[in-house]
Amino acid sequence: MVHLASIAVYKANLSELPTDAETWITVLRNLTPEFPNDEPWHMVVNDIIQPALLQVPIRSEKELSEYKSSIDTPDALDILVQAKNHDLKMEVASRADPEDWLFALVTLQTSAGFSGAGHHGISRMNGGFGSRPAFSLTPSTRPGLHVRRDIEALLVQRPEILAKYPMSETGMTLLWTTPWGGKKDESVIWTELDPFYIEVCRRIRLFSTATGTISGQRATSRAARIDAKALKGRSGDPWTPVNQKEGKSLTLAKGGFTYKRIVEYLLSRDWERPPLLNLLPSEKKSPDTMFLLARGMVRGQGKTEGYYERIIPLKPKTGIAIGNLNIARELHDIAHERIEQIALVQRILRHAVSVFAAGTRDNTSEEHRAWANDWANQLDHVLDTSFFDDLQQEFETTDPDQRQHIRDQWLLEKVVEQARRILRNAVNALPCPSIHFYQAHVRAFNVLEGRLRSTKGLPHLFTRPEREEV
Repeated sequence: MVHLASIAVYKANLSELPTDAETWITVLRNLTPEFPNDEPWHMVVNDIIQPALLQVPIRSEKELSEYKSSIDTPDALDILVQAKNHDLKMEVASRADPEDWLFALVTLQTSAGFSGAGHHGISRMNGGFGSRPAFSLTPSTRPGLHVRRDIEALLVQRPEILAKYPMSETGMTLLWTTPWGGKKDESVIWTELDPFYIEVCRRIRLFSTATGTISGQRATSRAARIDAKALKGRSGDPWTPVNQKEGKSLTLAKGGFTYKRIVEYLLSRDWERPPLLNLLPSEKKSPDTMFLLARGMVRGQGKTEGYYERIIPLKPKTGIAIGNLNIARELHDIAHERIEQIALVQRILRHAVSVFAAGTRDNTSEEHRAWANDWANQLDHVLDTSFFDDLQQEFETTDPDQRQHIRDQWLLEKVVEQARRILRNAVNALPCPSIHFYQAHVRAFNVLEGRLRSTKGLPHLFTRPEREEV
């Protein structure tokens, strides 16, 4: 939707976004003047030689014979892997509305990956088993304001995207308006595309049935619609970070947007941040809260690892830092220090849990350390929910002494205290002979408290008189 609106507004040379339906209809029709009956905007067009929304034209009845696979329900178009028909059942949306078909079609054509021979994925991801994550800033989590802001930001960023990527100012935009028979020599060269191009990765046609419902047919293709394999997802997608060292776009891993990953993707120098994280001129001096939105589905080979979404409210200084690389470095350093301190406490907690699991034995086994890993990982999960709120509290403060106080308070009241709580839970849950329980309990807490206070731990937290009891 954002790409489409941005193309229409840019081609119409408008200084402001339209605010009424009639103007939007006009600027959209101007993108397809060769289709006076608006075929590219209809979801069902029975004349097969004409395009339909996100559906390429079919040149002849002979080519139509290639569309051999029937699509009876919109969830049959879904990008979720359903082949085993176990947890998530296949083709159950038998009473679907046209809107269901629309969402399924948009999702498939703009975010599908490789799903078997003849079923190629989109160009805007790194490989057929990659993903297309989306990061952007928004003044509101309401869809309307979010979409509007993305459109405005994308129009501002268009010259920068063209400068970084060898695309065409007059290139192809709506790839479903031209025929595509699926042959290798019909693949579009990436440099022939407009930076806001909207692709279709599958050959699909929807039809009206005799009962007034919708069904579809699909055909395979011998090659991807866009010849972009060598790009590794570096397509100028304004929502996706790019790894500058490895030269490929982000493929989101299982677990989604953890605090460690967001710090790496958005603040590390190894990653080129997506253009939509840059602030608009009107936002640079605004005192209003901005929101960081991160979304994406994790795809695997023959499986789906889940859809993830995270919303992080940003205070004014932090919002500016996200949109300014120089200031972002300071935020990165603070975040990195906090991550290292969490990792330190995590290592100590892991040791303490494994000592308890070993009972009175001096050496811990591989099994004990495996148990300890599960408990130590809980510290990450607990701290993840409030990590960015706590980080911003320190970053927004300019006084060095106050910053140190905020950091120490966070370490004591959240990190260390949570580690103690997790160890108590582990002691109560892990198997241990009753005759050895109290000795193992004391040994475990001695390890935790002793290592925290050692020179290789966090001794400064326990040296002040008022903190001795902690």
